[in-house]
Amino acid sequence: QVQLVESGGGLVQAGGSLRLSCAASGRTFRLYAMGWFRQAPGKEREFVAAISWIGGTTSYVDSVKGRFTVSRDNAKNTLYLQMNSLKPEDTAVYFCAADDDWGPLRVRPESYDYWGQGTQVIVSS
Repeated sequence: QVQLVESGGGLVQAGGSLRLSCAASGRTFRLYAMGWFRQAPGKEREFVAAISWIGGTTSYVDSVKGRFTVSRDNAKNTLYLQMNSLKPEDTAVYFCAADDDWGPLRVRPESYDYWGQGTQVIVSS
């Protein structure tokens, strides 16, 4: 089991940047693939980005490619999402999640085993 706590959300103008962090507990963080998801009001939770436990493989939804970068620091048990060139469409609650299964990176929320409580990101026009 692992506990996840997101931070770094806030209000930013379109074109600005934010870096989200996800602090994980326990010794086994490095053995989990990690993902970022987001959910806007009235919409389903959607995949944003994921990174393998080694850190050498990443995956992004098309809408954020070239703008967002997912990374991890296993020594600090921390996951990051650097978000640049933010758009109003990026407004959502952002969640980090952990997948304890070995294999290809997954994009379905139901594939992930542990979740943080989320951090709000609001991008104004």
